[in-house]
Amino acid sequence: MWNLANLLTMSRLVLVPVFVVALFIRDGTDPGWRVTAAVILGVASLTDRFDGDLARRRGQVTKFGTIADPIADKALIGSALVGLSLLGELTWWVTVLIAVRELAVTGLRLWVLRYGVIPASRGGKVKAFAQAVAIGLYVLPLPLPAYPLRWTVMGIAVALTVVTGVDYVVRALRLRASGRRAVALP
Repeated sequence: MWNLANLLTMSRLVLVPVFVVALFIRDGTDPGWRVTAAVILGVASLTDRFDGDLARRRGQVTKFGTIADPIADKALIGSALVGLSLLGELTWWVTVLIAVRELAVTGLRLWVLRYGVIPASRGGKVKAFAQAVAIGLYVLPLPLPAYPLRWTVMGIAVALTVVTGVDYVVRALRLRASGRRAVALP
């Protein structure tokens, strides 16, 4: 369980409450703390980029990692979205839509785990990147003229969230219908 990929995943989980505290210092209005929160979000997002690739490249994919990685992702993205909505900077429907999709995909992965692992698709990786960039644009203390940019990027992230969510449902149903058992992971 204690390999570099899993340590990166665990570090992402540890960074979630640090990010939330930085986001909410002085009711979320301090520009310095908002930049700090954005940097923490960026670092945590980078761990997501590298942990899975590292595990696969080194042959260190574990059952813990396949379960903990998506949970860490959802904790980071979910806390950021809820935090931004609580601060009144992001509409709740966006937060709810993304949260429901993310939880549903995690549930789907657990539902089919004994039949196999549904790896992140290329679209899922693009979606994760778009969400991280969009959330980063909302966390950063940007001037009013930059708001259309963040709305546009968030719109792209929401669209990718829905499209890739449907893709995961299809993939889970196919895997489950195949009825084959997965090879146990260490």
